[in-house]
Amino acid sequence: MAYHITQYDLEQGALEIQYIEEFFGEFPRKKTAAEIIRRLSGRQHLILLATAPLPDDPGTVVPVSFKVVHELRERESEPKLGDLVDRLRDSVRFDGRRVLYTWIGGTRRDWRGQGFFRALTEQQEAWAVEQGFDEIVVKTKNRFYEMRGTLDHLRFEVVKYERNAADNAESKVYLSKKLHAEVLDSHRSAKTVVQVTI
Repeated sequence: MAYHITQYDLEQGALEIQYIEEFFGEFPRKKTAAEIIRRLSGRQHLILLATAPLPDDPGTVVPVSFKVVHELRERESEPKLGDLVDRLRDSVRFDGRRVLYTWIGGTRRDWRGQGFFRALTEQQEAWAVEQGFDEIVVKTKNRFYEMRGTLDHLRFEVVKYERNAADNAESKVYLSKKLHAEVLDSHRSAKTVVQVTI
């Protein structure tokens, strides 16, 4: 299967992500385009969206999966990112290295298990290696078993586990993957990537 992936610039990408997140019932709070622009402005980032034809109407193409990643710096002025760096400091080395953070992403329920998220992750890794990043980190919750399984298949390693005393399913899991040119040798998704700039 060949995957169609679009790489967006900031403004158009933020609008696309705001739109697709409406299809995710499990997200407790959807991101607005303004919030996405605020987070990504002034830092290196990547916005990817995969599309596919509807099974019962192949002439209609819809967004089915997305991924937004951005640079994570050793010194962050934004409080949420500063807290994230502090939590990762014992597990991820920032000094003299470039770290990429997988901020948000997902695949619509009806299209899960078809390789869209893998294709987006492989494209993200190719871009990150080209841009000189050393490592990708991602945070998820223990209860997101499908996501954890996908990250395991993509060879992300658990680097930290923050147990939630009240409910272990809500515990935070931090995963990481070191980047180097050989990482690209394990990629297997056939992709068509289009860059949209407005």
